[in-house]
This record gives sequence, structure tokens and C-alpha cells, in this order.
Amino acid sequence: MAPSVTGWGIMNLQFNTHQFESRKKSHIEHALNPVVQASDLSGLDQVIFPHDSLPELNFTDVSLETVFLKKKLKTPFFVSGMTAGHASAVVVNSRLAQACAKRGWIFGVGSQRRELDSLTPAIDSWSNLKSENSGLSLLGNLGLSQLIERTDNSDLKSLKKLVQNLNCDAFAIHLNTLQEVMQPEGTPNFRGGLSALKKASRALGVPLILKETGCGFSEKTLRKIKLLPFLAVDVSGLGGTHWGRIEGLRAQSSGDTLRAHASQNFANWGVSTVQSVLSAKKILNPKTEVWASGGVRSGLDAAKLIGIGAYRVGFAKPALEAALLGEVELDQWMQQMEFELQTALFCGGFANVKAARGKI
Repeated sequence: MAPSVTGWGIMNLQFNTHQFESRKKSHIEHALNPVVQASDLSGLDQVIFPHDSLPELNFTDVSLETVFLKKKLKTPFFVSGMTAGHASAVVVNSRLAQACAKRGWIFGVGSQRRELDSLTPAIDSWSNLKSENSGLSLLGNLGLSQLIERTDNSDLKSLKKLVQNLNCDAFAIHLNTLQEVMQPEGTPNFRGGLSALKKASRALGVPLILKETGCGFSEKTLRKIKLLPFLAVDVSGLGGTHWGRIEGLRAQSSGDTLRAHASQNFANWGVSTVQSVLSAKKILNPKTEVWASGGVRSGLDAAKLIGIGAYRVGFAKPALEAALLGEVELDQWMQQMEFELQTALFCGGFANVKAARGKI
């Protein structure tokens, strides 16, 4: 059975809450459309995880355990931030949080942008995520455009409030230049981004993560950020959900022919997940963890990315699809990813994730 958002009970709130929530709802609907997937561009098909016929291990010896901010986690997996800011997101985020806490995955929420507007009715329910899910590791999330706006106005208090609302362990700033340009309601304002990131790294009070949203990191960008004190950079490369394609579909449905036509020419824009990881390992400060997401569709994909140097591996669309099907289906999918990674490590002769990292 295919997952659907129709059962979420999408609410048509007023503010431009209606426009905002409608956009968020359409994002989820389009993200489930195979047309917006750039699956053949991740570079993962070209990576071979080496086989070891004599591993000198038992399968049960293989550990997926990793460390996140001095805390031991059962796996190297995370669910990348996907949805927030509309009533239906509460249900799926609660389900994902519960599953992540149970299985030892990190959970990243969707953009907290809506919380910056004090006149907008509160929608997202973050306060109970940790209290109801013991041991949950949480990542906050905000776009760079919104970060720049707040730091330009010296409004660091509202940014700290996002951290406090979620009680997050770390905070992710997402980069989405192509999406903002292609989005009819977009805010493609990125001047002052480096300065804003420096201010945020000092002011938020939790470690900072920089992440892309499906277009990856070029060497040019990585050199710009290599001296900034990030806990991690999530490359989120070309190969999975492509937000240029999503916004192109939205533009087409709204009659915005300018963006609809342009999105077709930018349908393959970005740097592949594999190339982004390789470049990040070469350029970034060794203290900055390289996280890999973007087109990861199996535990074997995760093993390949760890093998070329990724510290942690993330999923978005597959996690969303499983969560929409139900709690049992989500748990089964997560177990599948873990089993496949454990199998790859065992058959490659690696007793744990650390032993396999960077060995391809």
C-alpha cells in the first residue's frame, strides 16, 4: 500500500498560515512522487564495498554502535529533517521520534521557521518529544535565509528560543539556494551567510550542523566553511529528493511558467552524494564530522558511504514513507536498514562502524 498524506487531517489555518501550511503539505505530497527523485545521480552505484570471504568474525560480533556528543547510540543513522509548521506534521514527527528513540537513531525535525513569528498560532508540539521518548537525540532546524534575517537584526533571542522549544542536542542550519529561487514564495537572500553562521555558532548554546537539502557540497563551498566550528556537515547530496523538481511541479500547478520551465533545466543540478562526501573528507577540518544523506536507500548504501569516509548516514524520503504506513512498518524498515548495514560490515570483515570508515 502506498503511503498517503490524506489521512493526516491537514488543517487550513489562516494567517498566511493557509498559504504556509498549504505549501508544507504540497512539499510532502510532491516528495513522495518518483518524478522528483534523482536516484541515479547519487554516485552510489559506482562504489563497491569490498568483500572479505574470511572475516574472522561472527555476525553477532558486529556492532553498529557510535558516539554522538559523548553519548553512545545503537546506530550511525539519523532521520533528516523533513516536515514541520503544519498540524499534520505533529503526528508524523511524534511517530518518527518514538521510533528513533527506540532504535538509537538521531531525529532531525523539519524547519522551525514558523516559530519565529510571534503572531502565528503555535502548531508544532516539541515540548514532550524528549520527555515521552527517553534517550532521544534531537536536532533543531532553520534555513540560512531566516538565520541571516535574525542575525542582521541582532535578534539572537528568537534563535535561542528555537533551541529551548525543542530542547535539542544540536542545531542544523539548512542551505537551499535552488529551492528558494524556484519556489514562488521563496526568499533567495543569502548575502551575509558566513557571518550569520559564525554568530550562530557562538550564540545558540548547542553544537551547530550545516546541511544541504539535496544539492550537495562543492569544493568551493567546503573551502568557505572549513574553518567554522561545526559539529558536522551533512552533505545531503544530489541523488535523492530534488527540491528544484518539487518547486518546479508546484510552479507548474500555480501557472508560474517562468519557474516551471527553468526547473526542467535544473532538474539534475547539484553535486552527487558520493562526490560531496569525498570532497568534504579532503577539505574539512578533521574535527568536523562528515554526515551523508541524499539518495540513501538501503543499509548497503549506508555502508558504502561509511566506507568512503562518512561518520553518520541519514534518510529522509524512505523514513517518511515508512512512517506514513504506520508504527510497525516504520520499525520494520529501520530494522531492515540496520540488518543490511550489519551484513555489509560482516561480509567486509569489519567488526564495527569505526573500523569500516574510510576503508574503501
